[in-house]
Amino acid sequence: MPAKPVKNPEGLKLAKLCRAFAEEKKAIDPIILDLREISSVADFFVICSADSEPQLKAIGNGLEKMLKDDHDVRPLAVDGYPVSQWIVADYGDVMVHIFHKTTRPKYNLEGLWRDAPVVK
Repeated sequence: MPAKPVKNPEGLKLAKLCRAFAEEKKAIDPIILDLREISSVADFFVICSADSEPQLKAIGNGLEKMLKDDHDVRPLAVDGYPVSQWIVADYGDVMVHIFHKTTRPKYNLEGLWRDAPVVK
């Protein structure tokens, strides 16, 4: 029987930190999907929504600043802008997806990755 992959507790800690920040900024329905057993893209997706483009930008910029200033963590890449209504930040083990509330259902990442358990 093949060995199970080692689970990265640091990735989980980072994902929970990102979700907590999103909750603090009044993001809509922030969740964490655990992809460790089903994908090599990332260990975790943090997904949340914003009511407006300014809120989307505030969550994205605020998260990046908080992680850099308080935890010395920087994204490998950030793509998207408030105008696109979807910002994704790649932190290696964790990818953070911030959608406008009307855009999130169109991409339906939760449905696409429905085999991934939701982290409580």
